[in-house]
Amino acid sequence: MIDKTLRMKDAGAVTTSAAATVASAARIVDVGEGLVDAFLVADVSAIVIDEADQAYTIQVQGSDVADFTTGSPKVEVLAELKLGEATGLTGNQDSAPGRFTIPFRNEKAGSIYPFLRVYTAVAGSETPSITYSAHIQSRP
Repeated sequence: MIDKTLRMKDAGAVTTSAAATVASAARIVDVGEGLVDAFLVADVSAIVIDEADQAYTIQVQGSDVADFTTGSPKVEVLAELKLGEATGLTGNQDSAPGRFTIPFRNEKAGSIYPFLRVYTAVAGSETPSITYSAHIQSRP
């Protein structure tokens, strides 16, 4: 069962780099000041890999500021998943649709990041597109 308060991205195509949305609104979750060990579960239903330069990076980002922009926020990449054409990845297989579980914690170098979001970086010259939904799931 998925806790709706931990849904980080609605199902839908991403064609340009952007922060994830739920119900068309930027999705930022306040997990509080304590340490959180969790998984980001990304359900990828479609991925376009027509060119060697098409690449996608799904990131869990943390910040000390609720909107990720006010003042001088600290924004850290807490975990990321790279998908795309094999030559741009560490293995020798093109990425395919499926469920990906990405472990993360809201701490980096001793700093706790209470605000979390998902960000998708998209690269490619020919109509890149990745379709997925994502949610946070606690570790057992």
